[in-house]
Amino acid sequence: MSMNSFGRLFRFTTWGESHGPAIGAVVDGCPPGLAIDEGVIQPFLDARRPGQSKFTTQRQEPDQVRILSGVFEGRTTGTPISLMIENVDQRSKDYSEVAVAYRPGHADYAYDAKYGFRDYRGGGRSSARETASRVAAGAVARLVIPEVKILAYVSEIGGDMIDPGKFDEAEIAGNPFFCPDAAAAAR
Repeated sequence: MSMNSFGRLFRFTTWGESHGPAIGAVVDGCPPGLAIDEGVIQPFLDARRPGQSKFTTQRQEPDQVRILSGVFEGRTTGTPISLMIENVDQRSKDYSEVAVAYRPGHADYAYDAKYGFRDYRGGGRSSARETASRVAAGAVARLVIPEVKILAYVSEIGGDMIDPGKFDEAEIAGNPFFCPDAAAAAR
């Protein structure tokens, strides 16, 4: 069984597929009264949006989030918050040629081997597109625990590792690999 729900006190469940009409998350455990609207979540989705460099998918998705429930007059209500991100660049036909073979570097085979089902239209639930739902849920979590800072970066690609002595947090946003070592990013 795949894992679509995370957490206990603060819990979110992601839903949707990369080539369906939308993806999203339901966030449960958020206390009432926190100020929130789409504008609080959107900057995080903008940062992960695809098509921003030649090293990511060129699929053009605006990743525009909509809050469907759990918020009233700009404040959380304490009930589950439903977040939706429409898929506007659904190009399932782009995958018609790979319907007969697994794609190297994708999760097609691993998903099929683990679950006995293959969605060749871009991976379905195994697509990196699904991370948008997690990012949106994480933006809500930041409101609940603002004192916690999460820092993500690339430390190795294909065996080429960063030099920990050259770690520069400011460098992470300065290159398309989100790498904290400028020399490693250049390689």
